[in-house]
Amino acid sequence: MVDYKITNEIGYHSDYSYLDSLIKRVLKHEHIKNASLSIVFVDNDRIKEINRVYRHKDAVTDVISFAFEETGELLYNKMRFLGEIYVCIPRMIEQANNYGHSETRELAFLVCHGLLHLLGYDHMEKNDEEVMFALQEKMLDEDERTRKERS
Repeated sequence: MVDYKITNEIGYHSDYSYLDSLIKRVLKHEHIKNASLSIVFVDNDRIKEINRVYRHKDAVTDVISFAFEETGELLYNKMRFLGEIYVCIPRMIEQANNYGHSETRELAFLVCHGLLHLLGYDHMEKNDEEVMFALQEKMLDEDERTRKERS
């Protein structure tokens, strides 16, 4: 069972039901059957505050993840509590426009990126970056292909 909650602090209205299949695809790839996480949509001011307080960087960023576990051992009723993903919606929209792709693709990218961080992936070292970014693209491409086949 995958349980996640999207909290929309800024009233960004869109159909983001497509995130369901992406989240499940990533967790299945990582052999995680029972997990819970939160996704929070925030504005520039809120993400900047979070970035300043927790990462000591006084700047707007696109996504920040807070993992609740470090070893995969945080279980309650056989459910893993992975953590929280904060997505800055104005930055997401700006990046979608700059990269020339849809808001759907950019939001999926940021959620996937954040989720991989919750699962222990990072991109501090070149090797780790290559692994994480390749997995991100694989998950996004597979999910997008599956959604197109269904429609």
